[in-house]
Amino acid sequence: MGVIQTIVKLSTLSSNANLRLCFSKEAPKTSRKLVKLLDCLSLFESGSRPKGGIIYLEDEEEVAISLGGEQIGKDGRIDLSNMPLIPLEFYNSVEKGIVKRNDILVCKDGALTGKCCFVDYNFPIDEIMVNEHVYIFRSNETYMQKLLFFLIRDEYIQFQIKDLAYRKKGQPGLNTEHLKLIKIPFFELDEQNQIVEKIKPIEQEMHKLKSQKKEYLEIINKVFADEFNIDLEKVFELNSIKSFNLKLQNIDFRNDLLRTSYKWHKLEAIQSFMYEEIDCIEKLGKFIIQTKNGWSPESSEIEDGIPVLGQEHILKKGIIDLNPSKYTTLTKSNIQDFFIKQNDFFVSRGNTVELVALAGVVSEEIEQDIIYPDLYIKIDFQDEFVDKQYMSFLFNSFIGRIYFKHVAKGKNQTMVKVSSKELLEFYLPLPELSKQQQIVEKIKAQIDAQKLIDKQIEKKQKKISKIIEDCVK
Repeated sequence: MGVIQTIVKLSTLSSNANLRLCFSKEAPKTSRKLVKLLDCLSLFESGSRPKGGIIYLEDEEEVAISLGGEQIGKDGRIDLSNMPLIPLEFYNSVEKGIVKRNDILVCKDGALTGKCCFVDYNFPIDEIMVNEHVYIFRSNETYMQKLLFFLIRDEYIQFQIKDLAYRKKGQPGLNTEHLKLIKIPFFELDEQNQIVEKIKPIEQEMHKLKSQKKEYLEIINKVFADEFNIDLEKVFELNSIKSFNLKLQNIDFRNDLLRTSYKWHKLEAIQSFMYEEIDCIEKLGKFIIQTKNGWSPESSEIEDGIPVLGQEHILKKGIIDLNPSKYTTLTKSNIQDFFIKQNDFFVSRGNTVELVALAGVVSEEIEQDIIYPDLYIKIDFQDEFVDKQYMSFLFNSFIGRIYFKHVAKGKNQTMVKVSSKELLEFYLPLPELSKQQQIVEKIKAQIDAQKLIDKQIEKKQKKISKIIEDCVK
């Protein structure tokens, strides 16, 4: 990483509210009159979560959705591929953080600070709130809500958010004092309406494109279900059952320890149905050479030292994202053992019950040393029998999700864990290597088709951003 240099004139320091003597790129310019952001809001507040954390639909019937920074999509929309839920009783007990249609949600702290979305999503339930890491913004009569959203996404305000949130000790974040300092360009209501109307047809085109998209896990699940002739609807129906009858002669099936728990035997009932017509079910432990946990040194978001991966870098599409957000200056004698290599296979050792044991492969060439953390398990397979990309897809599919959801251990659903023991005892479909590779190619082809749609959506988004940028200038 190159060193960035600049000359800072002492006479310019007064333009910075915190009198910071540090490098910062030049702020975007506008010739418009400025108004304070808070003067344009009728409400700004964050939410909370219950002490017990999130829950899941099969564990509780009366629930509410709790949105965090992870649910704020990069495209400015809600991402509910992972749906955190809280008890409805808690939702009904709070006065702040309740989400309404057309609200603007802004991530207020952490690496995602400033990311925002507009609530025009058809949620599966009506009771929605945000947690303590997200602000709700509602405009007053000064601004149309939709235009305010576009302005908050624009570089002019995003620069101010990043400047205030990241130039402080500790974790980056926004607070009320920061919000008081943020200013936005002023538009008369007639002009606001003209801008929104100009953008509306572009948004409609984007919506049409997004309706054609399939989620990565939807693609992965469909391919596995088709290849192994598994009735997905029946699987999900079995997964939602609260009780079932267990025959005595079935207690010892794949049950060396004669476990009697409901979760274990429910898992066995689901797997028995899924695997009924599959003739290549194998125990994963037969094909694992070794497993190794990573190392989690103290790290920060200051780009100094060696990058460290996090849970968020294992993607549902079965690859590892190599864009770390944390770095460490610490070292140890065997640090080389914790650097990732191309084609490494990792599993998340600890996460929520829905995401634990999510898997990914390092598909890119490694251009710098990057550490994998303690919450990763690196698995070395017998390469002559296992295609790693096939295995990552299978771990992330309904086959892996159902297994690990039932065997993961932990009192709190917000953080459960698996160990090498659960990995070794995983029974799964493992056909010949050539068949695994065929399945991988089918999944990749469908995922690549989604990327083409993403590029079209991105072009539309840039068109909207350019309209707003020109208006601001």
